[in-house]
Amino acid sequence: MVNNYDAAVVGAGVFGAWAAYALRREGARVLLVDAYGPGNSRSSSGGETRIIRLGYGPDEIYTRSAQQSLTLWQQLFAETGAPALFQNTGVLWLARERDPYCEAMLSVFERVGVAYEKLDRSELGQRFPQLTCGEAAWGIVEPNAGVLMARRAVQAVVAQARAIGVDYVQQAVVGFPDTRIKAGAFVFACGPWLPKLFPELLGELIHVTRQEIFFFGVPAGDDRFGRGSLPAWIDFNDLVYGIPDIEGRGFKIAIDEHGPEFDPDRGERVVSEAGLSAVRAYLAERVPLLADAPVTESRVCQYENTSNGDFLIDRHPAFENVWIVGGGSGHGFKHGPAVGEYAAAMIAGAGTPEPRFSLATKQRVQRREVY
Repeated sequence: MVNNYDAAVVGAGVFGAWAAYALRREGARVLLVDAYGPGNSRSSSGGETRIIRLGYGPDEIYTRSAQQSLTLWQQLFAETGAPALFQNTGVLWLARERDPYCEAMLSVFERVGVAYEKLDRSELGQRFPQLTCGEAAWGIVEPNAGVLMARRAVQAVVAQARAIGVDYVQQAVVGFPDTRIKAGAFVFACGPWLPKLFPELLGELIHVTRQEIFFFGVPAGDDRFGRGSLPAWIDFNDLVYGIPDIEGRGFKIAIDEHGPEFDPDRGERVVSEAGLSAVRAYLAERVPLLADAPVTESRVCQYENTSNGDFLIDRHPAFENVWIVGGGSGHGFKHGPAVGEYAAAMIAGAGTPEPRFSLATKQRVQRREVY
């Protein structure tokens, strides 16, 4: 193993894995380090599935990033012979009669060339009778979007990075600047551990929250809730999203509202009765056929939230060769490839800084704006 690197990346989640991969593809000697392993159950990049969608309301920057990332994910899966790690389920947005977020999304889609279908309430009911429209008056379908198999996708990135020469070590980095690794640049892509490693800098700027996810068993022999019949779907007016039954894991649903503060090392990952009750109440309204379905799996993960949901990708103010890459804020997984390439370009001095990703724009007061 090389003991003097051009770059050391701490954190083998989706941001760190793609950053290490991108740096190595540019010729850098790279070390990738993670305390628990790629896609582990404590990480924000763990778990079975994540939605990859192009819709971001008025935030064209994230639509373009998702476009770039979807292409790079598909290229990687083709190169590694693992195309099933992207499931082209499509993504359905449920919109209210007057819905500024979805209306802005359509304008962005037109500008950047995203394929979509706009459905009225009648068409929604005909296409997706599994879902009750409720207050949804119309919808948008992204036919080319879908679901990433999260845990395995991260592991595939790390495996491909190692295949092209990235060194990987599973070891805890307990503090900074006490890290005992020699490298020209250090990239800390530690997700919910960033406030622990940099408490004075990030302790009040990144807030880690506890998020509960549920999988419900679908009726035997009933394919109405599987891929091909039901897309991944999002109702941001109620802060809820769902993923169809993929690989027999069950119908996935989660409330996207930020939960209480959470410790990624010591937090108990057992869902609450209150969380289950809230999800069942929503199912009774939106997916009544599954109102009494059994829970087949449940997970507790975490978001690491910046003040408004923008990513944090910037140089440490006190160390010229230290970079911080994080702030996924619950929506970051899909953007791993674009984040990795942006970070690699910035580290190499070849990138154009995006002000929204800067440390200077991060506030202490939480006002979520990016969804």
